[in-house]
Amino acid sequence: MPYNPLENQGKPEDSVNRRFSVAPMMDWTDRHCRYFLRQLSQHALLYTEMVTTGALLHGDTQRFLRYHTDEHPLAIQLGGSNPQDLAASSRLAEKAGYAEVNLNVGCPSDRVQNNMIGACLMAHPALVSECIKAMQDSVSIPVTIKHRIGINGRESYSQLCDFVGQVAETGCNTFIVHARIAILEGLSPKENREIPPLNYEWVYQLKKDFPALEVIINGGIKTLAECQEHLRHCDGVMLGREAYHNAYLLAEVDAALFSANHMPPSREQALRAIRPYIEQHLAEGGALHHITRHVLGLAQGFPGARQFRQLLSTQVHKTQDPLRLFDQACDLLQGR
Repeated sequence: MPYNPLENQGKPEDSVNRRFSVAPMMDWTDRHCRYFLRQLSQHALLYTEMVTTGALLHGDTQRFLRYHTDEHPLAIQLGGSNPQDLAASSRLAEKAGYAEVNLNVGCPSDRVQNNMIGACLMAHPALVSECIKAMQDSVSIPVTIKHRIGINGRESYSQLCDFVGQVAETGCNTFIVHARIAILEGLSPKENREIPPLNYEWVYQLKKDFPALEVIINGGIKTLAECQEHLRHCDGVMLGREAYHNAYLLAEVDAALFSANHMPPSREQALRAIRPYIEQHLAEGGALHHITRHVLGLAQGFPGARQFRQLLSTQVHKTQDPLRLFDQACDLLQGR
């Protein structure tokens, strides 16, 4: 059912299982993407795109908080560095029914740096601690942090420990760690996801040095076998791009990582399950491609995959009968 984020319909459980989650990704993990991903996994924790405090407090609040109740378990990621604004935004998120509020201390883009948002905050652990404390004091749901293992100029393991240690003193228990440093000048956000080398060992060591903390590892993880290996050293894993471009990976998550005994959906079943959602979106004046742009990763390695992608990425903009075109795409997944 559609959800009005300004009318709380009951707070989700405070106990959030972060064993497997899908990362917040700008322009990707919007509400339509999350609804689709939920058809594949019942247990994966899903995150919103980063929402800045300015957008939430001074923009279209309802649009930024909107989601479908079926998306739970669901967390929101905030971007900002003003403790009072983050506290006010956290209160809105709790009222809207989100299960967790996460602070972005990992985004390396110039645009957010200019507003003191994202990875640049790793140079200011005292301010980050103040922000986290203000958020915690304003809500009863968990407040977590997502950060890098460092930034240029603060690239040592001891500096990482200093950052984590200061933030942990606020009572923050959950640290989602992207296992790369961020280069704040000279690299694009895309390059910052690829060029700085991965250093999983530092994240493993963090868990050893801070055993009471929940440490979630993120960065470059592509398979469930890799997830299981990381879970030998950390409390949880977070997938980003792979979970988007190869979404059917999530169909195996519940059985492999949560010991669930329900049958995973086929590609066809997962796609057909979102048809009523699409019908409602179209009835509200939305366009089919708002949703289907997120499902293209279902088409990999079978006859008809190219036609599937063409239907939902090219023909979708030309059709006068979007539901008929969607049904044609579903038929191409028959038995898959």
